[in-house]
Amino acid sequence: MSNRIDATFARLQPEGKKAFVAYVSAGDPDMPRSLEVIKALADAGADIIELGLPFSDPLADGIVNQLAADRALKAGATTVKVLDLVRDFRKTHETPIVLYAYLNPIITYGWDKFYTAAAAAGVDGILPLDLPPDEAAQHPEMSSTHGLRIITLIAPTTPADRVKFLAEQAEGFIYALSRTGVTGAHGAPSDTIGETVARIKEHTKVPVCVGFGINTPEQASSVAAHCDGIVVGSVIVKQVQANATDPDVAAKVKAFVTPLIEAIQ
Repeated sequence: MSNRIDATFARLQPEGKKAFVAYVSAGDPDMPRSLEVIKALADAGADIIELGLPFSDPLADGIVNQLAADRALKAGATTVKVLDLVRDFRKTHETPIVLYAYLNPIITYGWDKFYTAAAAAGVDGILPLDLPPDEAAQHPEMSSTHGLRIITLIAPTTPADRVKFLAEQAEGFIYALSRTGVTGAHGAPSDTIGETVARIKEHTKVPVCVGFGINTPEQASSVAAHCDGIVVGSVIVKQVQANATDPDVAAKVKAFVTPLIEAIQ
């Protein structure tokens, strides 16, 4: 089944270009301006948009993204509204969207019902943060994803046999963490990124994108040299936070992210 994520990398790779994956929390600072923000990211040239599905207990996230989820929930974000947000985005834009999601909201919504609704809304992939692929394989109800790509996380500390297992079953793209920790933790990208990406690529032809700790155009350019794309999240979310009361928050986010995107072109 055709998928916008696959089409994006099929377009970028022959040209030697790297993908820019931008993360924001859906519904932050509120639903109408969240739609404006993701449109602004797409208009700035983001190749893929990763939307956090707000959850009240986001254990894999640092304080920046935790607060973003909290703002979204307090502004009335729900799973249904997030899917409506994607549907509204699809009226004007074709940029691939990946939902960054914890398992609880998906189970609450209903596994098959969620995947069916997400695909119908225009979602292209799911990054299930707390569902290991081998665990999912033990539950038949989790096997049908309705054409959505399931994005895999691989950390620099992942054992070699586990890297092989994860890489061989990966699809869409692999999200390789530049370092350990939660999102938004202090510290620049690791200087061993090249080694991490190389050991993943021994087992797969699926594109590898690197995230965690990319805050400047210089870091974006440096990391992109080792992989197929970069993921930038917390530093963009900080811009939403800093301009949460500004009606022009989307324009501020676009102005901030443009140099980051230009740095890897």
